[in-house]
Amino acid sequence: QVQLVESGGGLVQAGGSLRLSCTASGSIFSINAMGWYRQAPGKQRELVARIFRGGNTNYSDSVKGRFTISRDNAKNTMSLQMNSLRPEDTAVYYCNALLLVEPGLPPTVSWGQGTQVTVSS
Repeated sequence: QVQLVESGGGLVQAGGSLRLSCTASGSIFSINAMGWYRQAPGKQRELVARIFRGGNTNYSDSVKGRFTISRDNAKNTMSLQMNSLRPEDTAVYYCNALLLVEPGLPPTVSWGQGTQVTVSS
C-alpha cells in the first residue's frame, strides 16, 4: 500500500507565495517521477509540474518562471514553491507519483487526496 500525503495549501492574496509538500510512504522500491496536478471547478485536471528521478523537470506554460518543483529522493518527498500567485491558480492540487513497488513489476501511479489552494484578487 502506497500513500501520498500533501500539505501546505491555503488562502493567499494575489502576488503571494505558498509551498506545497508531498510525502510518499508505504511499500515503495523506487519513484520514477513525481508531479503536481491541479483541478479547478468545472475544469479538467491538468499537469502543473513534474520532476524525474534524475532531476529533469517539466512545467506547464502557465506556471513557468513562477513555480519551482523539487524532490528529495532519499526521503521520497517533493515540494512545489509557488510564487507570484494569481487568482487563476486557484484549484485543488494533487500529488502524483509513478513508482515501483518492487523490481520486476510494472510501474504504478499513485495520487494524493489533494490540497486546496485559493488565491484571492
